[in-house]
Amino acid sequence: MGNSLISLFSIFHLLVLWGSSVNAYWPPSPGYWPSSKVSSLNFYKGFRNLWGPQHQRMDQNALTIWLDRTSGSGFKSVKPFRSGYFGANIKLQPGYTAGVITSLYLSNNEAHPGFHDEVDIEFLGTTFGKPYTLQTNVYIRGSGDGKIIGREMKFRLWFDPTKDFHHYAILWSPREIIFLVDDIPIRRYPKKSAATFPLRPMWLYGSIWDASSWATEDGKYKADYKYQPFTAKYTNFKALGCTAYSSARCYPLSASPYRSGGLTRQQHQAMRWVQTHSMVYNYCKDYKRDHSLTPECWR
Repeated sequence: MGNSLISLFSIFHLLVLWGSSVNAYWPPSPGYWPSSKVSSLNFYKGFRNLWGPQHQRMDQNALTIWLDRTSGSGFKSVKPFRSGYFGANIKLQPGYTAGVITSLYLSNNEAHPGFHDEVDIEFLGTTFGKPYTLQTNVYIRGSGDGKIIGREMKFRLWFDPTKDFHHYAILWSPREIIFLVDDIPIRRYPKKSAATFPLRPMWLYGSIWDASSWATEDGKYKADYKYQPFTAKYTNFKALGCTAYSSARCYPLSASPYRSGGLTRQQHQAMRWVQTHSMVYNYCKDYKRDHSLTPECWR
């Protein structure tokens, strides 16, 4: 009887430890799922090919784009938006993908060349045995042109993004930009001034391309085309909000139950977990940077 009790206690203790270790490596529930409030969009109704049409294929509602030695590929939303929810389920390629960028982003580069705004979700390719880095970035009025002033925050995800599809999204309103992974907020970029926030209409883009000069460990590892093609799969496209043609009464979407925007306490807790456990770079804490160029870091 005594030995049985000891054994049961040992099993219970191991289960508690196992449960704790699982929870330690997975974010707490955000308690609210903004993606569920936005219907999926048929790719052909909401988007068009931008470049590399021969490197783009639709199969059972999933879009595959790929990069090889001859070309990459990209797509663009038909409508420009001035706010909204923008997301897609994405599955990345395993193995050697150094130098390759897979992206989902907002931009008005074609409307304002050399002086554009951009909000990025980028997956930085990697080498064997190393995880992808998810990079978020914001460019305002040409800070991504010429002498680049990036506002990067980088993350190592708490799951393997090559094993299955996961939902990645940007919520852009006149007050804030919130980056989400599977409805978990990972970054909030509030509007602190008109000079540091994108206000002009932007389109939603996705692409795969060769960025060997900087993508993987600052360009140490390049794209190696003996592993081509490099593929990325997208599905469950979402793009809903106030278009550039909407009336002034169009009300921006929110990432939380609060119509005025912001995050709930539970969402903040989930975001803090991600930034504590998964964030590997924050431009505001990079003391080699000239933060007179990024005043939002100290305001």
